[in-house]
Amino acid sequence: MRPALLITRIFPIFSQTQRVGPCRLSLNCMASASILNASRLRLELGLRNRRFARGRAHVESYGGFPVIVYAPENNLHGNFYDPAYAAITSRPEWYKRFDKIHAQGRSLPKAERRWRELDSSMSSDALLMNVFCTPGVIDSTTMQRLLGAGSADFPIFGWKARVPLANGRFDRTEVDMRWGELLVESKLTESDFQCREAANVESYRDFDLVFDRDLLPRAEIRLKRRREAVELAEEFTQEWEPRCGDDGAGARAFQAEVAARADDLQPKAPAYTSYQLIRNVLAAHAQEASFCVIHDERRPDLREAWFQVMAAIKAADLRVRCKVLTWQELIPPLPSGLRKFLDLKYGIVAPGGTAASLNEELA
Repeated sequence: MRPALLITRIFPIFSQTQRVGPCRLSLNCMASASILNASRLRLELGLRNRRFARGRAHVESYGGFPVIVYAPENNLHGNFYDPAYAAITSRPEWYKRFDKIHAQGRSLPKAERRWRELDSSMSSDALLMNVFCTPGVIDSTTMQRLLGAGSADFPIFGWKARVPLANGRFDRTEVDMRWGELLVESKLTESDFQCREAANVESYRDFDLVFDRDLLPRAEIRLKRRREAVELAEEFTQEWEPRCGDDGAGARAFQAEVAARADDLQPKAPAYTSYQLIRNVLAAHAQEASFCVIHDERRPDLREAWFQVMAAIKAADLRVRCKVLTWQELIPPLPSGLRKFLDLKYGIVAPGGTAASLNEELA
């Protein structure tokens, strides 16, 4: 079964509103497109890595969308291109990125070694390190010009940005990579760039200096998580209960209606979408650096979200220091072995190229 066909069966026509993380956004705000594109890519990567993992130490996560998670074995790691992994293990500051424990470890089979975030086949950080830790990549003048890095310095992964707050303190949230004067946010299968309460976003010292807040994408965020009820609460009368003999589609529609009504009862606060982008633009402003978002060309929704944030930047000189590239656009100057690895494992090839075919269906 082709991935696109399977996704349309799993994700039928979306309702008037969709939820991305804790936010409730309208269909016109691209929430449905983000969910659909991310799910399609996750499915394809799951299929590719199920085949790629043969002969490599790995496990599959539990659930309907299995994720392949690799384990190190004999100085190799199935989630990494061999020369890149050798370079990572030789530099303690790079290898330290393996300290981050996998956030969804409970959905994975238990092992002697705790699963790391970089073990996951869906990890955008692992993809970033596969590319930029491979010997010769950062020395390439073509790559430097493409990204506007202008430096052969070793990249720093998980760089502490120290974005200044209005109260004189600093936000030490990590930026995925700093390479010279370039900050990079990498994305792969993430649904969006996260939401955060407006009060927190507006607490950055330079927020109004850098952005026109009226142009930034907004949403509402739930202050409390809704608890699933065992039976209908009193405010949901019998007119909303499914009829006896109702088919599966009717029951699912009913459940969605109950969930929507329950969400409406939760306290909400105004929030900004694409919080990670807002924060990283503020970091670039504070550091007088450039900022680039690298995403997969199969995720045009992420590019549109980035354009919305870029349109709200006031200063022209900062706006021109912000850019966007796809993983596919980075392929031409990469070593041939790495290009083959990215093709087989991620389906990432140069623009206009054809990725290796999927010869395996879901069992």
